[in-house]
Amino acid sequence: MHAWKLIRAALGTAIVGATLAAVPVTADAVPPTSAIEVNTTSVARGQTFTITQTVYNDRDFTITGGKAGLYAKETSLPAMVELVSCPGAFACDTLGTSVRGGVADVPPGESRTVVFTLRVKADAPLGTITLQHQFIGENYAFDVFDGPALTIVQQPADVAVTMTAAVKMVTTARITYTITVKNNGPDPATDVRVVATGPAATAYYASTCTRVGTTRTVNCDIASLANGASVTRTLTVNTGMLTAGTLTATAQRTASSPNDPVATNDKATRSCTAVTGLLVRC
Repeated sequence: MHAWKLIRAALGTAIVGATLAAVPVTADAVPPTSAIEVNTTSVARGQTFTITQTVYNDRDFTITGGKAGLYAKETSLPAMVELVSCPGAFACDTLGTSVRGGVADVPPGESRTVVFTLRVKADAPLGTITLQHQFIGENYAFDVFDGPALTIVQQPADVAVTMTAAVKMVTTARITYTITVKNNGPDPATDVRVVATGPAATAYYASTCTRVGTTRTVNCDIASLANGASVTRTLTVNTGMLTAGTLTATAQRTASSPNDPVATNDKATRSCTAVTGLLVRC
C-alpha cells in the first residue's frame, strides 16, 4: 500500500510538471519604431497619394520634439512631391531631402500616427523610388527603414482631331480641308501623326503636311503638343468637270505618346456636296 502511494504521487508530479511546461510565458511583440502604409504603389504626375506613418517610442525615456520623417532613397523626396496635408501632426513641412510631421513629445511605450497627403510634381522624373521612413526627436534619432517602392508614371494625353472645309471656285472647285489637332491632356503629347485623305473623286493640289507618294493622302506629323495646345494643318484638292455627289475627307490620329485614352475623338470626317465640278457646297 505504501508503494502504491509513492507511485501515485510520482505520477501526479509528472503530470503537473508537463502541464506547466506546455504553457510558456511570452512578452508582447514590440512594434517597430517607424512603420508606413502607402495607398498606392503607382502614381502619375499631378496626382495625389497618401502615406500613413506610425512612430513608436521603445526607449525608456521620453522622445522630445518627435517628428515622423519620410525620404526617397535614391533622390530628394521634396524635389518630386508637394506636401498637401498631414492630419495627426501639429505641423508639417519639408526639410532638406525629407518631409516631416511634428508629433510633439512621445513618452516611453507610446505611438503617434500621421497621414501625409502628397502630390507628384508635374516635372517629377518617371521611374521607381524606394520610400524610407524614420522617427526623429530632438534628443534621439531612431534607425531609417526602407519602405515600399513607389513608381512615378506618365499620365495619358488625349489627342483630338476635328476637320472643317471651305470651297473656292477656280477653273473648277478647289476644296481646302482644315485639320485641327488638339491635346486635351493632361500630359504633353509627342510624336503625333494624323493621316488625312481627300475624297476619291478629287485630285491632290496642296497640303501643309507631307504627301504620300502621288496619292491624296498626307501625313501630318507634330513633334510635340502641350496640354491644351492645338495646331492646324490643311489639305487642298481640286474637283473635275464631271465630279458629282458627296465628297468626304478623313483625318485620323494614328500615333502619339503617351497613351491616348479616348478613341472616339481620334477621327474626323468632313463632307461637301458636288452638283457638278463647278457647283460644290461645303
